[in-house]
Amino acid sequence: MKNKILVINGSVSPIEKSFSVALTNLFIDEYKKNDPEAEFIHLDLNTNEMAGKTLTRENMGTYFNEKDSMAYIEQLKDVNKVIIGCPMNNFNVSGIVKNYLEHVLLANQTFSYKYSKKGDAIGLLKHLKVQILTTQGAPFGWYLFGNHTEFLKGTWEFMGAQVNSPVLLAGTKVAPVNAMDPKAAALTVKDEVIKAAKSF
Repeated sequence: MKNKILVINGSVSPIEKSFSVALTNLFIDEYKKNDPEAEFIHLDLNTNEMAGKTLTRENMGTYFNEKDSMAYIEQLKDVNKVIIGCPMNNFNVSGIVKNYLEHVLLANQTFSYKYSKKGDAIGLLKHLKVQILTTQGAPFGWYLFGNHTEFLKGTWEFMGAQVNSPVLLAGTKVAPVNAMDPKAAALTVKDEVIKAAKSF
């Protein structure tokens, strides 16, 4: 069966200047070497109206709807793999990724408390395998309270997905990486990318 892969771009930087876009493109290139028949569906959250909507008390009653939630939940149910590229913005995932997750984290659609043990939830996207590709300006370990990679990993696992080993490109705002263009910077973690692509 041909793999159907959703590629989510969660970077708010211009495409040519985005480290996470460069990392995602490198990963896709390596993945295609192992699975040339795969079908890729691209979702750029920057051009998506849903990703610009933030949950507030004013829109609580209409926030989860067919267009903004169910369409994207159905998309997740229709693919068997997800690649998500996301930078760290202010010690967390980008706002557009947070809004996307807010829309797809819907009880009885992507997770359920029914038949679960006390305090647990049952993820309903068990068919999915997810590859997380993250970037951050600071070297890893500088701001452990803002581990957006682990946040993404835990969130997808909460929804039942199997998460492949994430790849983090850290230190993009400090030397020597800050002097590189994004494509060259992505190559500094190429060994990790190759390993992850083979296991994805």
